Parts: sequence; structure tokens; C-alpha cells
Amino acid sequence: MTINERKAAFIETGNRLRTLSTEQLQEWQFRIKSENPWFTPENVQQALQGIVFMLEREQLDQWLEHYSFPTLSPKKIGVVMAGNIPAVGFHDLMCVLLSGHRLLAKLSSQDTFLIKAIASILLEVEPRFTNSIQFVERLTEADATIATGSDNSARYFHYYFGKKPNIIRQNRTSCAILTGEETTDELLALGHDITDYFGLGCRNVAKLYVPEGYNFTNFLESIESLNPIIHHHKFANNYDYQKAVFLVNQIPHFDNGFLLLTPNDALTSPMAVVYYESYTDKEQLKEKIQANHEKLQCIVSKNSWYPGSYSFGQTQCPSPADYADGVDTMAFLLNLS
Repeated sequence: MTINERKAAFIETGNRLRTLSTEQLQEWQFRIKSENPWFTPENVQQALQGIVFMLEREQLDQWLEHYSFPTLSPKKIGVVMAGNIPAVGFHDLMCVLLSGHRLLAKLSSQDTFLIKAIASILLEVEPRFTNSIQFVERLTEADATIATGSDNSARYFHYYFGKKPNIIRQNRTSCAILTGEETTDELLALGHDITDYFGLGCRNVAKLYVPEGYNFTNFLESIESLNPIIHHHKFANNYDYQKAVFLVNQIPHFDNGFLLLTPNDALTSPMAVVYYESYTDKEQLKEKIQANHEKLQCIVSKNSWYPGSYSFGQTQCPSPADYADGVDTMAFLLNLS
């Protein structure tokens, strides 16, 4: 297949996902939530909307125009997929197949249904992908590997996959910059950056940088409408546990009934907790962010004023060119010899 034929197949797959029947979507949501209680119907729908967005013709054209697609000898690309967000491994699947290689996918036990369901639609659209997609338990036959996991699992990945070409991703998180000039709507959008997918993704904001003396009252009031998240029993258990730790240890914090804010220099916070750190001026802010640059997936600021940042509410709407860990997956695949 040519790159245009492969691209057309993904565009049509996006069209079919966009027009899933209500019955089909509800069946998927039920099966997915049965497999993983973190994958609520709302989270599944949001993940699918994100995939549909990536598969729009304009998005794919803008992304792929930066690459040349020579005729290559297809290689078997092993992909270890994460399971923290529904179908989070789809982008790697798309990159492998669009590049012209063959996919050996090792699915997370937390996310086995949705990726296969999307792949089945892709195969209906373009049966010539049949020999290019395999779901496997072991990646012994892979010629190159893309693996996503924690800092601990990365050491394991380096040991097992280090002798062949690889991309190995580790823990990352996201932060937001506040100035005190944000509107209520912008702060609510930031609330979504924090709480969407229960904060489980690397694109979720876990750290706030605020000016010295920042008053959190407006922020906490602005995100009040996100309160229903506390009705999810697993999230509520995490919130209750962290609140108890703060109270017993007399840790200073703000509490709005579903989210805890506490001063902490660390970058990654536990679920239901957001760390914050103050800055005196833009130069100090820049120093703090640059010190953590390698661990940040997204930076968020009002109207993207900080260089390289997203606007509030945009972290969970990545384009195809927004690569995990900032590593160009497509270039890696196209350069395999």
C-alpha cells in the first residue's frame, strides 16, 4: 500500500468511529468498564473523541507532510502499550502502520478491548492491514521496540530491548502556570486538565506554579462543577486516604471536597492531590520549569503565553504530532534500516 492508501484507511476509520451507533458505543462502554473500572463511559467517549480528532484529514495531512515515505522493507515493531487511559496505545499503532511496518502489540491487561475494537474497524476498512497487526504476549520476534511504562519498568525494558532499536518512555507529568489573571472559565478548563481521566495520564496537570501570595479561593470556586468525580468509589478512596494523611500529619492544604492542594516542590502528586509551588518573577519561574523539563509532558498557561505551552483545557486534545516524551516516533520508524 502507498502512504496515501494507508492514510485514507485511517481517515475512514475515524469517520466510522465518529458515527458509531448509540447501541454499539454503549456495548463498548459496558465491556470496557467491566474490564477496568477507571474507564468510565465518559472517559471512553472522551478518548474516542480524541482519536477521531487525530484521524481528521486535515490533522493527518498537516502531520504527515513533514515526512518522506520511502519504499522500505517492513519490520516487526513491538509495542508495549500502557493502560492508564482508554486506547492510549492507539497513536503508536497508527505510527507503525502508517510508516509501512508491521505491528506486534503487547496490550496492557487494563486495556485489552478498545484497541482491538478499533483495529477491527480498521481491518474492515482496509483488509490489506491483516498481516500487519498482531496482538502478542511476547515480543521476541520484534526488530525494534516502542515501550511505555513507569520509571521502574523502563529499567526492565532497557535490559530486555536495549540491544535493538527502541523508544523507551518513562514517567512524565504536566504542570500549569497561574498568574492570578485567569478567568473563571479558564480555571474550570484547568480543572479538566487536572481531573479528566481521574488524573491518571501524563498529560494531566499535577503541579501548579503560582505567584507568591496567590489566593486559591477563585480557583477552588471555579472548579466546583467538577465535584461529581468524588462519586467514583475508587477516586473517593484515594481522596479520603490522602486527606487522612494530611490531617494526621498536620500538612497544610486546601480542600474543596474532591481535590486537595498542598505546597510541595515535587512534580508528581498522588491521585486527588495537586502540588503547588510559588514563584517571585518570570525568571525564577523559567528556572523552576527548566529544572524539571525532562519530566514534563505538557505545560499549560493562559492563552499559551509561556513558550511551548498549551492553553487551559487543551492537554487532553493532542494532535498526531504531539509525541509522548517529545520523541518523534514516526521519524524513528522511518529511519529503521
